[in-house]
Amino acid sequence: MAITVDIDLGYEFAVKASASDVFDVLSDVPTSVSHFPKVDKLTDLGDGVYQWEMEKVGTAQVNIQTVYASKYVSNRAKGTVVWTPVKGVGNSQVGGDWTIKDKKGHAAVTLAIQAQVTVPLPGLMKMVVSPVVEGEFEKLVEKYVDNLIKRFGGEV
Repeated sequence: MAITVDIDLGYEFAVKASASDVFDVLSDVPTSVSHFPKVDKLTDLGDGVYQWEMEKVGTAQVNIQTVYASKYVSNRAKGTVVWTPVKGVGNSQVGGDWTIKDKKGHAAVTLAIQAQVTVPLPGLMKMVVSPVVEGEFEKLVEKYVDNLIKRFGGEV
């Protein structure tokens, strides 16, 4: 049996860097991912597709590792980086987008993430496991955003 947890997150922030500099970092997937905590391995599968393997969490006997692949498409003119889930890879589906807008002397950044994380546990545990999985995912994304804000010279 398995439990699937749906996650939907959104963040908005403004940083001191230019929109062009922010786009350069966020559209370069390996550079962007280097700011994301607890990534064990990122594999370039070609054609804009990257496979993420997160660090295992839990104990030696019982642990969970999130693995998924997403296809990334960047559009400098629109200031967007969009990623869509690649079916059939790993135990999760993750999609989302960055939107970067140029403001006077800084960049306004929006992040949206939609994920389905599947964990190999009995359905009876869903009420206990879902909030834990959601909370852990959210903590990782918040740390990622914090790391990027530091990279871009702080918030405006």
